[in-house]
Amino acid sequence: MTVTLRQRKKGDKISLYLDYYHQGKRQYEYLQLYLVPVSAKEKLSKEQKDENKKNLALAKAIRSKRHTELQNGIYGFQDQGKLKGSFLRYFEYLTEKRRISKGNHGNWDSTLKHLKKFVKFDITFEQINKRWLEDFKEFLQKEARTPANTNLSQNSQSSYYNKVRAALREAFKEGIIQRNPAEEIAGVKAGEPQREFLTLDELQALAHAECEIPIMKQAFLFSALTGLRWSDIQKLTWDEVQHSREIGNYIRFIQKKTKGTETLPISEQALQLLGERSSPSNKVFSGLKYSAWHNLRLQQWMLKAGITKSITFHCARHTYATLQLTLGTDIYTVSKLLGHKDLKTTQIYAKIIDEKKKEAASKIHLSL
Repeated sequence: MTVTLRQRKKGDKISLYLDYYHQGKRQYEYLQLYLVPVSAKEKLSKEQKDENKKNLALAKAIRSKRHTELQNGIYGFQDQGKLKGSFLRYFEYLTEKRRISKGNHGNWDSTLKHLKKFVKFDITFEQINKRWLEDFKEFLQKEARTPANTNLSQNSQSSYYNKVRAALREAFKEGIIQRNPAEEIAGVKAGEPQREFLTLDELQALAHAECEIPIMKQAFLFSALTGLRWSDIQKLTWDEVQHSREIGNYIRFIQKKTKGTETLPISEQALQLLGERSSPSNKVFSGLKYSAWHNLRLQQWMLKAGITKSITFHCARHTYATLQLTLGTDIYTVSKLLGHKDLKTTQIYAKIIDEKKKEAASKIHLSL
């Protein structure tokens, strides 16, 4: 078993992590320690240099400690003492394995973050039993929060809990545990997806209403006109906004969620929302951010437009889908425009429209 200290660029920082290699298999432990990268343009301040030196020294100390522990079989990567192994580090390893898979890594990474908040420090396979799983389920239902500081949706609870069950199933297959405690209790039932959306009149009112954060208004309306997700809008660069004689204006990009390459035609009005073209590598929506504070400003903008629905940024994508179907675009085309891999995902929007039609039909009532 070898333990190597490695570095990986993460945003505007460098993340320090340990690379465990044993019998052809790798595991990773992210230390939550970071370095400020050295730039050719800007020199590091004394405080930044000291912080880098301190974090690097700490990471090396942890690496030495882990190496000694592994030599003694404490973490259970050797044949002896597997139940003493860290489930949290095993889950980190499974999460890292999915970094190159399509659309799966994000959910595993989110589950890992909630797991760390729940266990506080660490937990071994030996400590995971029926009671622990019930407690984790209750944590997801009552205590866990989204980035906007709201309760997790039922679907998120189900998804995160199922990732832990999947990890335990994999541990059972690998012989790390002899019995899977997750098989003894029921999972979290997924709820019916709630997809709030705006009508065309509401979207029109929103376009005329003032928003405290102009870049958010610009991005939201662009999403409603194109169906792009927040994650793809936030990373959109000018070199992805293209034009050809055959297609007209379009966006050529890689979906962050599915990793699939997409070509999405956009209208002239959507193009005008982008403003003046900048350097190819620059972000189109520079300065666009997401937080509880930004979400509050989004709600205030809705109220100014006379909209009392609970609207999130993702509702712009739902609005695009429902309006396309309402205005007569066939469901197969809408599915392709949204970048869905399965038509069943798009059919949820068709179901919403059918329900609205039933509601409209019931409004005409004669007193006989």
